[in-house]
Amino acid sequence: MVSAALPHGSWPTRITSELVVRAAAVLGEVVVDGGDVWWSESRPAEGGRSVIVRRAADGTVADVLPSPWNARTRVHEYGGGAWTVSGGTLWFTEFSDQRLYRLDPGSGTPVAVTPEPAVRAGVRHADLRVQPDGSLLAVRETHPASGGAADVVNELVRIGPDGSDVLVTGPDFVSDPRPSPEGDALAWLQWDHPHMPWDAARLVVRGGDGREHPMAGGDGESVVQPVWGADGTLWFLSDRSNFWSLYRRRPHGEIELVVDVGSDIGGPQWRFGSSRYTLLLDGRVVVAYGRAGADRLAVLEDGGVRELDVPWGTFRYVQAQGTSVVCLAASPSSEPVVLRVDVDSGEQEVLRPARDLGLDAAWFSVPEHVTFPTEDAGTGIGEAHALVYPPTNPEATAPAGDLPPLLVVVHGGPTAAAVPVLNLDVQYWTSRGFCVADVDYRGSVGYGRRYRDALQGRWGVIDLDDVVACARFLAGSGRVDPDRMAIRGGSAGGYTTLAALSMRPGVFTAGASHYGVADLGALAAETHKFESRYLDGLVAPWPSGRAVYDERSPINHVDAFDTPLAVFQGDEDAVVPPDQAEAIVAALRAKGVPHAYLLFAGEQHGFRKAENIRAALDGELSFYAQVWGFELPVEEGIEPIRVATS
Repeated sequence: MVSAALPHGSWPTRITSELVVRAAAVLGEVVVDGGDVWWSESRPAEGGRSVIVRRAADGTVADVLPSPWNARTRVHEYGGGAWTVSGGTLWFTEFSDQRLYRLDPGSGTPVAVTPEPAVRAGVRHADLRVQPDGSLLAVRETHPASGGAADVVNELVRIGPDGSDVLVTGPDFVSDPRPSPEGDALAWLQWDHPHMPWDAARLVVRGGDGREHPMAGGDGESVVQPVWGADGTLWFLSDRSNFWSLYRRRPHGEIELVVDVGSDIGGPQWRFGSSRYTLLLDGRVVVAYGRAGADRLAVLEDGGVRELDVPWGTFRYVQAQGTSVVCLAASPSSEPVVLRVDVDSGEQEVLRPARDLGLDAAWFSVPEHVTFPTEDAGTGIGEAHALVYPPTNPEATAPAGDLPPLLVVVHGGPTAAAVPVLNLDVQYWTSRGFCVADVDYRGSVGYGRRYRDALQGRWGVIDLDDVVACARFLAGSGRVDPDRMAIRGGSAGGYTTLAALSMRPGVFTAGASHYGVADLGALAAETHKFESRYLDGLVAPWPSGRAVYDERSPINHVDAFDTPLAVFQGDEDAVVPPDQAEAIVAALRAKGVPHAYLLFAGEQHGFRKAENIRAALDGELSFYAQVWGFELPVEEGIEPIRVATS
């Protein structure tokens, strides 16, 4: 039943913060082990614990890792690749102590594989790969007692019954240890400061003679996801042609381009364990790639590319099972599922369904991929992109002439992208009458290296141009209320939020920063090893470019801060330490700008606990309600967040 007309933003909704976290699980890596399919689930209701789940060949599904075990690694602080399976045996990194453990079939008790380190959680493992002899290959990250980023050591190691052997040491970073089918060669990726893996990762192979052979990558080229074929062919993705495209090198042959689909197949290696293509048992290759804001799944066969009729918006962790593909899939009307697709028949089977939300699809706002003009700023690119979600609620309407408030969402990274999947964090807003624009500013991935590299040296400049241009484009086309436009983001998106409010004032009338960067110089000096030189490319070399850091740091522009702001932060965040949030809050307080601040105990970079996810969502909504003067739905019982001016 449609209720009486209510202003946009105040619509009653069934998509509450309680629904957002109820039985929620963030699905992670997928592993195929014979006829079984395994995956991970991070569950907010269990404090963000990462659980390993197995679907047996007979269709039975069960948690494998009992509470309180938590398969999560802190390598690079972003983790990924924390577990693997072979022959029914599970190896994983336990989050609490970062040691490796093994869980054998039929056993309910994991057994430690690595010793207790001298510094608790000081030896971490990721990107696990079981070898035919039963030993384990892994990336090992060692943190000394000093705790300094410069002293952290990353290596490739082999872990066997008699201890660990170091296979590769010396590069600043290593990943993807991949033994050849015959065991006579080892491939891996490596890169060095100041590069990130999407800038200049090199593919290296060590042969049986012990000699190392650089195969591809390096300055100006990023290689991701090396895979050995059964015949000894080495496959990989490279962006040497602008897009991350598929290449191969046959034994004793030359590197050859297999397919360039005109968009990115690969993506940035923020986390270990990503997979955007896979080799089928019969030698064919299945790839996932983006186009116009959504993914396609295709098979390479007979010299051509055949798109599969699989109506989903994203595909992640693509794995082969015979001549089928198993992956995570999601769409604008479905949260992620574990999906199996028969490549020949097209038959699809959902192995792990999305949770039952009890909602008709009419509740879900479907995004439009929008391209809008923006300032060139010397990049040679005068446009940017966004996924725009219109207000959607089958039980609510707005008075005639009432335009919706706009929420501009800035993704993290900044080397990342908006994705067209059903995300209740977005639908929470659209079902209340907000328009949400998830912006792919220049520097985002999915549009090729040229678009990605446009942000080099320009972070804090063109990303601000793009979020402002998006807001003005939507307001100018009459789609949103120009007096009620807010900007929000987390991490790097929080930085752009703070920078837009302080350095592009007069556009947004409210904002929310979730663990956002306020002081670029402090971030460069304090952050963890993986990102400790990231800003050399995005901003300027540190510390010689300190003047540029000062110029682009929101904390140095508080005199222009007159926009109400809500700030949300975890007290154990090692990526953006809490003192960043507290510095900006102190500046707002000193200037008398309306603000709210919530500090969550026990949270790191991103919120995993159900109660904190709810508090952040409802608190942000309450903040906008107080700033813009609309009523909260009484039936939700949302406790108003405290908005202070001093």
